[in-house]
Amino acid sequence: MLAAALLGALVVGCGGGGSGSTASGGGGSLIVLGASSLTEAVTKYGEGFKGATVKPSFGGSDELAAQIQQGAPADVFASANTSYPQELFEEGLVEKPRVFCRNELVIAVPAGSDIKSLADLTKPGTKIVIGDPSVPVGGYTREVLGRLPKAEEEAILGNVVSEETEVASVIAKLEQGAADAGFVYVTDETGAEGLEPVEIESKLQPRVEYGVAVVKSSDDKPAAEEFVEGLIEGEGQEDLLEAGFLPPS
Repeated sequence: MLAAALLGALVVGCGGGGSGSTASGGGGSLIVLGASSLTEAVTKYGEGFKGATVKPSFGGSDELAAQIQQGAPADVFASANTSYPQELFEEGLVEKPRVFCRNELVIAVPAGSDIKSLADLTKPGTKIVIGDPSVPVGGYTREVLGRLPKAEEEAILGNVVSEETEVASVIAKLEQGAADAGFVYVTDETGAEGLEPVEIESKLQPRVEYGVAVVKSSDDKPAAEEFVEGLIEGEGQEDLLEAGFLPPS
């Protein structure tokens, strides 16, 4: 009888730890991999999501896509561009991606800065931080610069002192005083301390679209699909708009 009791206790102690159940009563756990620029909005949405206990993880879209390619557990992938979700879709790793919001680029500078335009970034000695070419914000930045006269583009690139693997790192460099200006999303500049925006002309703006997809290996596809639907036209979309994102067009 003692042995049976101990065995029963062991079984109870080991149960309920998988991704299929939680103590909150909200279904299973949902791992959401999201671009760092989505941190505020997706975290808020996840906290109120009723379909599962959301466990978000944020970083550069390229790094998150690589995690999925390497077999890391995930249920939803929300990228700051559409190319990474499309690439994973073509590899058979995610369901068909959908655009769920848009954004714009801005030049973030410390409050009170003398930098008032793109042209000011050409001045020798100006320290600029941009995204690495492998991440969406870096690609979008190069689209902007590629639409400038060649001499202006080269002068700005010549002032680049650091290329970061996620937009949060660009913001951090500016907040630390390690740079005079950085190319970031409007939504990231808005939430940053001690920074102000320098607008980029609409004719130079890239089309910044965010793509989301359900990961095919998800343990809870119904909840993952519900989460994606909410991002596109539910409470998640409301949280995105409140954070300054633009609706999908």
